[in-house]
Amino acid sequence: MLSRIADALFWLNRYMERADGLLRTTSTHFTLSLDKGVNGPLNWRPLLETYVPGNEAEISALENDTQGALQKLITDTGNHNSLRILISKARENARGVQDHITKEMWEEVNQLYHVVNHPALNNRLNAHQAMDVLGLLSRHCVMYNGITDITMARGTGWSFMNIGKYLERSLETILLTDKQFGRIGYRMDDAQDIMQWRYLLLSLSGYELHLKSYRSVHYNKNVLQQVLINRDFTRSVIYSLNRIEKHLKDIPTDNQNADHIRLCSNFGRLFSKVQYLDFDTLNNQTLRPFLAELQTDLSTFGQLLGQHFFSYS
Repeated sequence: MLSRIADALFWLNRYMERADGLLRTTSTHFTLSLDKGVNGPLNWRPLLETYVPGNEAEISALENDTQGALQKLITDTGNHNSLRILISKARENARGVQDHITKEMWEEVNQLYHVVNHPALNNRLNAHQAMDVLGLLSRHCVMYNGITDITMARGTGWSFMNIGKYLERSLETILLTDKQFGRIGYRMDDAQDIMQWRYLLLSLSGYELHLKSYRSVHYNKNVLQQVLINRDFTRSVIYSLNRIEKHLKDIPTDNQNADHIRLCSNFGRLFSKVQYLDFDTLNNQTLRPFLAELQTDLSTFGQLLGQHFFSYS
């Protein structure tokens, strides 16, 4: 497979996974803000800080403005993490590899592109229609994942697509977890009610699993265990790394050169760090640096992957 094809497939799924994460988080935030009021404890600042980096003045202006925040997150072309930009990038990658993806996949990405670029979408992002809009966009992302799963051939392209997907997913899980634990100062022993973790768990589609799987009242540790090392949770870090390991091994490599060995060794160290984690060592002092180190390691792996397979300099 040509490196440009592998690169486009990798980024197609990364952008679609990022778009799906943005929509789930935004939908969760919007729903919970209706319960507590955007001028109360739950305003739009945490989400804006995550997806609108580096503009404090703009975040301050929008943190209590629901419609303005939604437009910034969904349709603003000046925000490189907005849904419109992410879908546009995904569509560009899909258009360049139409011979390597299925017709149904291309049609779904193209349809979502036209929905998110509809002239009336901004006007619909108000208090009365926003939930319907977010629901529609989320359903398109779910459709894309389902269509991809049932129509895409299980070859080299499929492996690169899934490495991109699960790399993005693991980074999203760590970022959201870090954000939520940061709100309590990373204090593992600070008693919190399960309702305090509803935002994180709903954003990761793991609230129902948590209620069914965990019986103790040690919610801080239970939530952290779920998002990091619960192998049955499809958005846990360990689950994503397991999938990356599988698809990395599935990519045929005739030339086991130094770069490939370096890449595999880098991922092996990263995977071992989570796979053999002594969970009891995570406490008030060690949690924050551990999450930061995981983010750095994943970013480094992504860079090495690009250099080895996609000819990045």
